[in-house]
Amino acid sequence: MNVSSFRPCVAIALFNSTGRILIAERNDQDEPCWQLPQGGIDEGETPVEAAFREMEEEIGTRSAVLIEEAARWTQYDWPADIGRTPGKGRYGGQRVKPVAFCFSGRDRDVNLNTEHPEFRNWRWTELETIPGLIVEFKRPLYTAIAETFAHIPRKAAKKPLR
Repeated sequence: MNVSSFRPCVAIALFNSTGRILIAERNDQDEPCWQLPQGGIDEGETPVEAAFREMEEEIGTRSAVLIEEAARWTQYDWPADIGRTPGKGRYGGQRVKPVAFCFSGRDRDVNLNTEHPEFRNWRWTELETIPGLIVEFKRPLYTAIAETFAHIPRKAAKKPLR
């Protein structure tokens, strides 16, 4: 599949001051299904702009400070049996730019009761655990995110991110 058949998207790696990352449980699945907040990049948006917009749309906050944007994109195919997804039919998968932020708010600022709720629960977790919590077809992306941003929790252990 060529690059143009992948939907451009961002994945939001939102770290708290102790270096843990926010992960959220999808509300459209019966079984537990965790992921980072993520979403499409609109035409004319930069990945960082899209990440702030998606953060607000999915977890109800923009209380974050940019740490870094990953240098590389990672892509994955949507499985044939996956249900309704954004761009399904137009795209065969997603081409994702991970973006890391430090959460500058308080836990109570995370609000999953958004205009179009996507998640039913959220928690802070260790970065290295996220590939094991994710659906199989997204694991290469989450492994890349864990490797790309591995220095962030270590930095927070020495000195909190805020």
